[in-house]
Amino acid sequence: MTPELMRAIVVKAGVRGPEALEIREVDRPEPASGQVRIRVRAAGVNRPDLLQRMGLYPPPPGVSETLGLEVAGQIDAVGMGVEGLAVGDRVCALLGGGGYADYAVVDAGSVLAVPEGLDFAQAAALPETVFTIWANVFEIGALKPGETLAVHGATSGIGTTAIQMARAAGARVIGTSRGAAKTAIARDLGVDVALDSTEPDFARRLAEAQPNVILDMVGGSFLKANVEALTPGGRLVVIAFQGGAMGDLDVARVMRHRLTVTGSTLRGRPAQEKARLAQAVEKTVWPWVTAGLVRPVVAAKLPLDQAAEAHRRLEAGDVTGKIVLIA
Repeated sequence: MTPELMRAIVVKAGVRGPEALEIREVDRPEPASGQVRIRVRAAGVNRPDLLQRMGLYPPPPGVSETLGLEVAGQIDAVGMGVEGLAVGDRVCALLGGGGYADYAVVDAGSVLAVPEGLDFAQAAALPETVFTIWANVFEIGALKPGETLAVHGATSGIGTTAIQMARAAGARVIGTSRGAAKTAIARDLGVDVALDSTEPDFARRLAEAQPNVILDMVGGSFLKANVEALTPGGRLVVIAFQGGAMGDLDVARVMRHRLTVTGSTLRGRPAQEKARLAQAVEKTVWPWVTAGLVRPVVAAKLPLDQAAEAHRRLEAGDVTGKIVLIA
């Protein structure tokens, strides 16, 4: 029996730029035991996708090599052993890969119902972002009501959502961005303190704002300023290193002020860990979404065959929120 075909974005061998992305017909995947297949209506575009396109972030073993870490759509098929999900359900999901396509398969534990009031494009902008923030800000970073969170890259997809989630949890928020224009956008997003990281007194002003938790996507070049800014008992959680993987760490200050410096990735975590995160997100974050306290900021919606253009825009660094591909 010949498998049915679908459209998917593939990466041309030997090409690293956005032009490497092209749309082709490939075999439609079949859900294994414990999985569902989703008819993708929208797929979020994330910076890890750019790294995978360049050959720097390969998918975990056994995961589709097609880009795409989050989708929204309708369940199209259900594998053996899956309970509580049915064909036709409107869902969004965190994927290990395979989202830039007409269909994607995913472990059932990583699937959540589309929150009430959201369309597929909005829902597709949530899973990778919300799971990442929950795991790093609220679990590893242990942000509490009344504490202060600093978010580097406040206008990014992660940043815009982290601001809203922290405020929904009763925290004060510092948002940092590059340049006056982005700093103004961060202020409009509702941060309590907006800082321009290109200003010469940035490190001093960050310290004056007294963050208890810092969510950092810059990495090495911000390490010194981050450690100097944290209040006693503060937590620095690094989730990317756009400013380099290496930096100077004042170990004596870490010891004196009882600081925690840590980091994590999400993609390679086992299925049961992602299912646990999904349950926590559904319990705490989804009510914030349905109440309007957290809303994904969708910067642009582009057709699936314009994935290369989506990557160009994200790489240019002028996107506020998320770009979503419409399948």
